[in-house]
Amino acid sequence: MELAEKNIVVVGLGKTGVAVARFLKNRGAAVVVTDTAAESKLASQAHEIRNLGIPMELGRHRAETFSAANLIVLSPGVSHTIEPVIQARERGIPVIGEIELASRFIRQPIVAVTGTNGKTTTTELLGDMLARTGLEVFVGGNIGNPLIDYVDGNQQADVIVAEISSFQLDTIDSFRARVGVLLNITADHLDRYPNFAAYAASKIRLFENQQAGDVAVLNVADPLIRSLTGDIRARKLIYPNPASDEEGAVLSNQHITLSWNKLTGMAPGIQNPKSGIPPGHRPLWTGDRDPISLDLSNIKLRGRHNLENACAAGLAALAVGARPQAIQDTLDHFKGSAHRLEYIDVIKGVEFFNDSKATNVDAVLRAVECCNAPVVLIMGGLDKGGNFRELREVVSRHTRKLIVMGRAADLIREALEDVSPTSSAASMADAVNQAYRATNPGDVVLLSPGCASFDMYANYAQRGDDFRQAVAKLKLQKS
Repeated sequence: MELAEKNIVVVGLGKTGVAVARFLKNRGAAVVVTDTAAESKLASQAHEIRNLGIPMELGRHRAETFSAANLIVLSPGVSHTIEPVIQARERGIPVIGEIELASRFIRQPIVAVTGTNGKTTTTELLGDMLARTGLEVFVGGNIGNPLIDYVDGNQQADVIVAEISSFQLDTIDSFRARVGVLLNITADHLDRYPNFAAYAASKIRLFENQQAGDVAVLNVADPLIRSLTGDIRARKLIYPNPASDEEGAVLSNQHITLSWNKLTGMAPGIQNPKSGIPPGHRPLWTGDRDPISLDLSNIKLRGRHNLENACAAGLAALAVGARPQAIQDTLDHFKGSAHRLEYIDVIKGVEFFNDSKATNVDAVLRAVECCNAPVVLIMGGLDKGGNFRELREVVSRHTRKLIVMGRAADLIREALEDVSPTSSAASMADAVNQAYRATNPGDVVLLSPGCASFDMYANYAQRGDDFRQAVAKLKLQKS
């Protein structure tokens, strides 16, 4: 892809936008960065762009800038349906996202993970399984390290493992995942998509450029996934309950059984000098035809949904060429991601869990169901169009009290206060203190917001850190 001397507009000045602008500048493009936010809200990013000598247009999008571009690159946080982008497309100006741009310069096979919930956990599990096998792995995408950072860096990976969001899939063109993993599709981001069908269609785009030699790992416990993936070209690996004539993973009790009906075909090409395998395609694991059994008795991840994530990661890892023992070692030792059902502390018999990454209704439901004790639940933030009434049954059964905060507090209260005692909190510290006062020894305090964080915090991580600090302060007071 030739970039030198092209007029390229980068839209969105977050972490991804900065990385894209730097990459394009280094390759000789004439770059302009634009963002509707004021410079006062983009201080560090604006400083970095200014040091690169790249012009910025902040506080608005100028239609003239878009119409003069040879290429427009959108950051994930910017909708592909904003008016300047629509007008540019009507003029024939190509509009792509960062993962599309990066993929045009990546020669290694890409293993991509998407879904409404569980993406980060599955991506990290998969990266660890491949690393324990001896492969050099770059783990990035929506998980924190933009793919363009790999292109612009010095790492020589054997395989790229990428968490991919629906926003990133909205702006692909030729992006191809040699192994694509779809975990689930539940209502989310309905503040950005016109309806649930449009959101689901975005997720399925992961498979649109796959070929017959590629692999699709599919969770058919979600009937929507089976109905939407019937026509994809890739070889399908099904979990957690494949039919007798399907390849995939069976989840039962404390084991995952990986069954391969047809040990044929090749996994994505991986050139791994450590393996001794010549360049070209690396075969699927070619041990005995007997099923592979993975023991889950030592797994530290909570909840049925995380066991399904382990199925997905194991299947994808095997498709790339991971050793079964490496997969087992990961399952035995992986401790989980920060801000995702993260154990924080115990105060006089009350356990505290940080699930700040739960930004939609389904994630809250899964988190509450993981708890084997009465729950005092902290929810709230910026509403994304979720239906909080879907939580009524699980909240009624599992929660001792509900504490709401942020801009969505009234919406949540209206949906749930008649099935659980409910109060409002002015801050995270207030919420934590109220929650503790409502508990008995043996209870759980769970931060699982079901909302975005942007009304009060820069991101979900900052929200989770605030929760952690509030718990630490409470523990000092009670000690």
